[in-house]
Amino acid sequence: MEGDLGLWAIPLAILGGAIRVSTPFLFVSLGEVLTERSGRINLGLEGTLVFGAMSGYAVAYLTGSAWAGVLAAAAAGSVFGLVHGVLCSLPRVNDIAIGIALMLLGMGLAFYFGKPFIQPVAPDLPAIPLGWWAESPQVQAALRVNVLFLVGIVAAVAVWWMFRATRVGLLIRVVGDSTDAARAMGLRPAVIRTLATAAGGAFAGVGGAYLSLFYPGSWNEGISSGQGLMAVALVIFARWNPIACFWAAILFGGAGALGPALQSVGVTEGYYLFYAAPYVLTLGVLIATSSPTRAMTGAPAELSITK
Repeated sequence: MEGDLGLWAIPLAILGGAIRVSTPFLFVSLGEVLTERSGRINLGLEGTLVFGAMSGYAVAYLTGSAWAGVLAAAAAGSVFGLVHGVLCSLPRVNDIAIGIALMLLGMGLAFYFGKPFIQPVAPDLPAIPLGWWAESPQVQAALRVNVLFLVGIVAAVAVWWMFRATRVGLLIRVVGDSTDAARAMGLRPAVIRTLATAAGGAFAGVGGAYLSLFYPGSWNEGISSGQGLMAVALVIFARWNPIACFWAAILFGGAGALGPALQSVGVTEGYYLFYAAPYVLTLGVLIATSSPTRAMTGAPAELSITK
């Protein structure tokens, strides 16, 4: 059965799922853009995402406020980013190794401190019913948009504008393109990169809060499916452009929604194979951008993966 909407139910379910699934991708990728445009890569955002999900859920449950949970998740993410930035500023320290270590640390701490919050129910983040005009429950469900998705769109435009038209964005770009030029201008590249990494961690923490406080809307140890790591491929795919990150997040979100969309319209065989679509897309992006002449177009010159 395909429901009241017939074949239209499938693209509608994918659209609604893309909006829901893309939000964590959007926030994590914006955080990674901030970090990488300063000349540093952070592979630890998967741990930051999971810890942000746990801390946001815990604070929301204890305070009764979902927005307090979002702020707590952002604060926790910024702490992880700050630690990453400080450690990577030390001599002979590798960005990638530190990122992997902090990813494991973040996930381990989240699982340890989050055990008491698996059963309790925290308040959900609000959603805007943009499908109020439709009589079909499927349309209403697909167009039920969480506030953080809209915040993410505004954040993408704001980060794009910051890089294009503000002094802060100029400083980050200068540090990301040439450490020597930044020092010649009297800047402190290590400090700027650390602050950019901390801000990137805050974005990832907010993405985690979305997972636990809206979709799927609970805290458990399997809440993340690798969005933090896939965001690195997403940023490369988007060529380090915050606006392009939004469209790439929608694409990745649509891929993630493909399996549930088929299941929702009554496909009972083989739909589970489509749950692997985001990982296949990630692999495809990495293969497609593996050429040194094409992959790094627009990449900051100081980024470790370009050397």
